Amino acid sequence: MAGEIPDLVALERTGTGKGAARQARRAGMVPGIVFGGDADPLPINLPFNALLKRLRAGRFKSTLFNLKVEGQEDVRVICRDVQRDVVKDLPTHVDFMRLRRTTKINLFIPVEFVNEAAAPGLKKGGVLTVVRPEIELMVTAGEIPEKVVADLSGLNIGDTITISAIPLPAGTKPTIDRDFVIANVQAPSGLRSADNEASDDSGEEAADEE
Repeated sequence: MAGEIPDLVALERTGTGKGAARQARRAGMVPGIVFGGDADPLPINLPFNALLKRLRAGRFKSTLFNLKVEGQEDVRVICRDVQRDVVKDLPTHVDFMRLRRTTKINLFIPVEFVNEAAAPGLKKGGVLTVVRPEIELMVTAGEIPEKVVADLSGLNIGDTITISAIPLPAGTKPTIDRDFVIANVQAPSGLRSADNEASDDSGEEAADEE
């Protein structure tokens, strides 16, 4: 299970309709609705500044939240829509969906790289270039991995790690079908520069011979 599912604190909104929504916005709140999960829809208000901060952090729609509303049981939700002001591009309404433990969702899961000391390419001065520090996986809401682990043991300069080399929890799969690259071990910059110069020199010699 993921160690920390972020809390999202909201207030239950009394009243519905445009009038209640305008009143919420004047009070520095963003109206929203929570639906699904075999329960009645729950109108809520979210603090504008806290919501905007999370939106600007990115991947708001692919993050699982623990929604905390006073007087209600905590529930796991995922954002399904953010309506924005057409001029200011600021949030004006947010839709959340309740999740059962068996619900399948797409989330970005961080990759942890281990055993750098056992990678010959890194010992030779190679550089680990991380292409995807996170990977998007289809996971079960009740069994979300905190991370996935990429083992660097035995990697030489020029080697790559693809998604097929990373063990994934049962019931979890990538959202991309192809065997995409997670990271690679590149030659140190000095060696790459020397190789490039050697290539340039050989090209000049070939041109001279012609």
